[in-house]
Amino acid sequence: MTRFRNLTSSIFIVVASSTAVFAQTPQLDWKAVEAETLQHFQTLVRINSADPGGSEKPVAEYVRQVLEKEGIPAKLLALDPSRPNMVARLKGNGKKRPLLIMGHSDTVNIDASKWTFPPFSAARDNGWIYGRGTLDDKDNVAAALMVMLLLKRMNVPLDRDVIFLSEAGEEGSSRLGIQFMVDNHFGEIDAEYCLAEGGSGTRSEGKMKFVSIQTGEKIPRGMTLTATGISGHGSVPLRTNPIVRLAKAVAAIGEWKPPVRLNDTTRAYFARLAEIATGDEARYYRDIISADPKRVDVADEYFLDNEPRHASMIRTSISPNIFTGGYRSNVIPSEAKATLDVRALPDEDPAKLLEAIRKIVNDPAVRVDYTSQTSRPSTPAGNLNSEAFKALEAAVKKNYGVVTLPAMGTGATDMAFLRRKGVECFGIGPAVDVEDGPKGFGAHSDQERILESELHRFVRFNWDVVLDLAGSK
Repeated sequence: MTRFRNLTSSIFIVVASSTAVFAQTPQLDWKAVEAETLQHFQTLVRINSADPGGSEKPVAEYVRQVLEKEGIPAKLLALDPSRPNMVARLKGNGKKRPLLIMGHSDTVNIDASKWTFPPFSAARDNGWIYGRGTLDDKDNVAAALMVMLLLKRMNVPLDRDVIFLSEAGEEGSSRLGIQFMVDNHFGEIDAEYCLAEGGSGTRSEGKMKFVSIQTGEKIPRGMTLTATGISGHGSVPLRTNPIVRLAKAVAAIGEWKPPVRLNDTTRAYFARLAEIATGDEARYYRDIISADPKRVDVADEYFLDNEPRHASMIRTSISPNIFTGGYRSNVIPSEAKATLDVRALPDEDPAKLLEAIRKIVNDPAVRVDYTSQTSRPSTPAGNLNSEAFKALEAAVKKNYGVVTLPAMGTGATDMAFLRRKGVECFGIGPAVDVEDGPKGFGAHSDQERILESELHRFVRFNWDVVLDLAGSK
């Protein structure tokens, strides 16, 4: 840790008494902050914490050591000793309930042969940093780490505790991470507000367009269709062939358009998006939130054809993704099965949804069931009038100079477990280029990368939000 001493000694310049309640934002030497951020970030990315294939323990231990070196108490809590969670806390005066900032220390696994830069190299090239986890989610881990260090070094007076959770197991093993923490150590992370992954800034052709803050998310639910019939010789086709019946059922579901249902988040999202869009896009964004069913349907059709992510945001979505049946070309099987990926709106009634899908299938020979794959609880969306969302909007304006879009996540995050416990959560993330995903540079890709300047801007954004929410006024 001695290699950081020269950096940390020059990190900040205090413009007001560090022991008094401050009326202005403490001034930092951001060049020094960026240099330290880069060292911590590269160290984290170089640790193989892929699931499967690595371990979160080295990440957790590294973060704990960095914090404890600065006098910040930290502890490791684990269901699996090789995959611990790290929790640290800076105490406030208790005027307000705590603020939780978190990131997950694991990543998805890799195929090293497909990477131009080694996946755990944290290689720097032309302003970019390459490596597994650069966008998902060691950027959030590094930003939260830097915020904790700066709060401590500057002796910032706090009206609320600030808690940092580096969690394990987000990429498919939540029982080791957030579920374990919520079920067994919730007192360690209980907070009024939480900031975690789930949002991002959007750049196009190098220019900022908007910043999305995730205020709600859809709930993943596994579902299966099982068709049964009479087995027989393939030379004698049967109308009871399970594959034929299953194909009809899958086709019916594929053609079904679950109804459009907006909430406060999606209404605000499209209203604000319409203000910065032009031409037909602006019109479709306005139409989708109109009271005219015909305008809504036209906009919805446009989304389905051209902007499927938006079509998914406004409804419970169903995607048939696995189709199995049969074992020989000349044998009619007695069973065939399809697996569906259902992403339900937060207020969706599971029983009513199941009944609706059964009516769409409309075949007594095809059984429709939920599986045990539901991995997140259903929770309400965040409050757009809350103190936290207003602080996020202010920090977006200051650091990015663009509009804030409250977003309904179509995927799933670990914030769902915290929302279920009453913690109001918001998803944040660094700015990324819309061109990067199609080029194969996005999260989970074989060339995952982050723009170095956007990593540093994301740290400043985090700092401003936490200072606004937790700092004594």
